Amino acid sequence: MTDHVLVSEAARVLRIQLNRPEKKNALTQAMYASLAAAIEAAEASPAIRVITLTGVGDVFTSGNDLKDFLNGRSPEMADNAVTAFLSALANTRKPIIAGVNGLAVGIGVTLLLHCDLVYASEDAIFQLPFVNLGLVPEAASSLLLPRRVGQHRAAELLFFGNRFDVHTARELGLVNSVHPRGLLDGVVAEHAGALAAKPPQALRLTKELLKGEQYRLQVAARMKEEGLHFERQLGSPEAREAMSAVLEKRAPDFSGLS
Repeated sequence: MTDHVLVSEAARVLRIQLNRPEKKNALTQAMYASLAAAIEAAEASPAIRVITLTGVGDVFTSGNDLKDFLNGRSPEMADNAVTAFLSALANTRKPIIAGVNGLAVGIGVTLLLHCDLVYASEDAIFQLPFVNLGLVPEAASSLLLPRRVGQHRAAELLFFGNRFDVHTARELGLVNSVHPRGLLDGVVAEHAGALAAKPPQALRLTKELLKGEQYRLQVAARMKEEGLHFERQLGSPEAREAMSAVLEKRAPDFSGLS
C-alpha cells in the first residue's frame, strides 16, 4: 500500500481517497496497485456494501504521472497495476460512487464510465488528452464513451483533447449532479449511506442487470485491445516527444514523424 491512497471504512462504506495533492493526485504504479487492492478487498468483504472514490485537495486526479511513465512500466500489460485496477473497477458487483472535486484528466475521466454514480463540484474540469500525448484511450473508453455521449461527441473529445467544464460533463451524461465544492463530500457520503442501507442482494443484482455478463465481456475485450495499442504507443517516438514537451513546458514537434 501507499500513503498516496487513503482507505477507510465506516457504516458499510469503503472510502478511497487519492492523496497526492502536491502532484495534483497524479497516479503512479504504486497508487494503481493500492487502488486495485482496495477495490478487490471491498468486493470480497461482506461488511462493505458501497465504495466511494474521491480526491484530496482541489484536484480529483490529473491522470497518470508522466515521469512514472517515462521511467518505464511492467513489460507485460496484463500483469501491471493499471490493468489490475481497471479490471477491479469494471468487475466489482458493488456500487461505486465518484466525487469529482476538481480537475479530472485522462483516466480521471475514463474511470468515471465505470462508476455507478458521479457527483462533481461546480469548478470541476475534465479532459481526455490521450491523442495529444501520443497515446490512445484506455479503460474501454473507446467503447463506453461513444455509447454514453454519441459517436461524434466522443470523437471530438478524444481527437482534440480539449478541456470541458462540469456543466458540459453533466449535459453529456458523465455527471449525475453538480454541487458547491464545500458540500461535495457530504453529498457523496449521503448517497453512499443511502445505498448502504438498502437490501444488499437486491442492489447488487440490480447493478448486475444494468450491466450484465455480455457488457463485461465487451469491456474486457476492449480493454485488452486498447492496452496493446497503449503499450506500443507508450514506447513510440511521438509519445516520448509529447510527454517530454509537457515536462519541459514547450510545444511538441511531430513534424518529422509519420
